[in-house]
Amino acid sequence: IIDFPVRYDESMNTVLTQELLRFNKLTEIIKSTLKEIQRALKGLVVMSGELEHMGDAMVDGLVPEIWSKAAYPSRKPLASWVVDLLARLNFLKAWVQAKKAPNVFWISGFYFTQAFITGTLQNFARKYKLPIDTVAFDFTILTENECRQAEEKKPEDGSICRGLYLEGARWDAQAHVLAESKPRELHTSLPYFHMLPKLKTEIIPLAGRPDLYTGDIDGKAHMYNCPVYKESTRQGVLSTTGHSTNFVMFLRLPMASYHNQKHWIKRGVAMLTQLDN
Repeated sequence: IIDFPVRYDESMNTVLTQELLRFNKLTEIIKSTLKEIQRALKGLVVMSGELEHMGDAMVDGLVPEIWSKAAYPSRKPLASWVVDLLARLNFLKAWVQAKKAPNVFWISGFYFTQAFITGTLQNFARKYKLPIDTVAFDFTILTENECRQAEEKKPEDGSICRGLYLEGARWDAQAHVLAESKPRELHTSLPYFHMLPKLKTEIIPLAGRPDLYTGDIDGKAHMYNCPVYKESTRQGVLSTTGHSTNFVMFLRLPMASYHNQKHWIKRGVAMLTQLDN
């Protein structure tokens, strides 16, 4: 907290401290329940129903319910879930040790992704003294060279992110457009992308039909408004914060001239922050 104080010009400090609090709570639950089940197996304490269910889940290779209730949405089995949790903790650890925000954010590593998204908008709005409800994101998918440059230098505005997976389509790096999946290819990685806040009036509207919720009739941007979800069920509930527990945001992806949004909607194309394995 000393290294990351609350600052008007840097909302990422608040995002980080809130993430640390959430992960600290989760790891404390994991450590305490593991100690309790060890004591119960030795006969030092009574094996409660909750501990018995936890033990059964671990034997079956599943995440215990007492852990998943305190964690972020995930469909991973226990082994993959633990590996993923350690990767998230290492991401935050590197951020804390560097004493500054990373040049590239692992968007999949956040417990509460919407806080990071809001923090990025907030930094831009406060920097240029704009009402936050007048700004929104424009997106750019980076080329291979731009990805290397992003590792070395932070952007002037917005955030460079990584860690999303396309489901139902792939990214054609040569043509720089959304393309059909290759045979037996269920998921593909999306390259780094730039979340660039802009005034809503400066963002080119999507070409589409309002009745199909795909854009505006007079829109000029030939892009697919791709939904991003935390995991593959693509459904969640509205939490007390007003955000979905699964849906994250829409991300605009360039399309080939012979495709339209309807084509990719029929394909069920979406992006995920994590896979099921």
